[in-house]
Amino acid sequence: MNSKYEESGVDIDAAGRALKNVSGMIKNTWSNNVLSETGNFGGLFKIPDEYSEPVLVSSVDGVGTKLKVAFLSGRHNTVGEDLVNHCVNDILVQGAIPLFFLDYFGCGKLNPGIMTDVISGFARGCKSNGCALIGGETAEMPGFYIDEEYDLAGSIVGIVEKSDIIDGSMIKSGDVIWAFPSSGLHTNGYSLARRIIFEDEKLGLDDILPGTGKKVVDELLEIHRSYLNEFQILSKHVTINGLVHITGGGIIDNIPRILPENVSVEIDTTSWDIPAVFEYLGRRGKVSKNEMFRVFNMGIGMIVIIPAKDEEKIPRVEGLRWDPFRVGSVVQGDGKVCLE
Repeated sequence: MNSKYEESGVDIDAAGRALKNVSGMIKNTWSNNVLSETGNFGGLFKIPDEYSEPVLVSSVDGVGTKLKVAFLSGRHNTVGEDLVNHCVNDILVQGAIPLFFLDYFGCGKLNPGIMTDVISGFARGCKSNGCALIGGETAEMPGFYIDEEYDLAGSIVGIVEKSDIIDGSMIKSGDVIWAFPSSGLHTNGYSLARRIIFEDEKLGLDDILPGTGKKVVDELLEIHRSYLNEFQILSKHVTINGLVHITGGGIIDNIPRILPENVSVEIDTTSWDIPAVFEYLGRRGKVSKNEMFRVFNMGIGMIVIIPAKDEEKIPRVEGLRWDPFRVGSVVQGDGKVCLE
């Protein structure tokens, strides 16, 4: 008797059916610089002609245990967009504009409907960021992942003119720190948030999260925002000496990653209203202030460091999703963050 791969739990045709469903969405993210087709072994992308000294900037990331909320709720069409936006922000801090994105989708038992929802999020995120979705990997591995669960990873490549690279080297004492708000937890701190909300407080997905006016599921699956549009507008008006994406490690651990050795930063934590979700998690979870500012973004998605003389040039225009606000300053020091 001849054995078939499907009998071991792998349906080769399922991935093909799912990809057929999303091929239109994928191609909708492409520009004339994409030179390959869906299904090729590698994605081909032509470097745009307008760069004289182009530098490619790459990054790879995942969504973390935010996926557990997607599994519980059966809502899978946002986590792909989370991942694209997260990766866009990670290369944006060096001044890079996204060119293309590749995804990894690994599961125990491939559900074409779930895969279609996830890839729709990838496509939507890529389209809104002007980034081509040019390749990916779908892996069905029975016994490795729990059925109906999956893991995601994404790789992004962007481009920046060599002379426009932002590396933090220009940051100096006297610079000022501004911030763009986050749209919730983004993609960090979910292991602690889920423990407090679901295990300690015994809340359900459809319960209202106290103080927020929103259902737990809506608050936890709020999409991780991209700051590409904000950066492109702001950079036309001010000199940006440093950018920081506030991800795992929060404000405390992420800002030092770009600071020269001779400066520190002072953050005035009273200069913005901490979103209700973080107030709730800190209070009900009995989490210290220092720990909260290391685990969560605390309402700040992107930090912008500019010369003090440029403050008056910061625009207030409709093109910005949210107006930025001042949160601190750069002082003489040794590369640390002081919360005030």
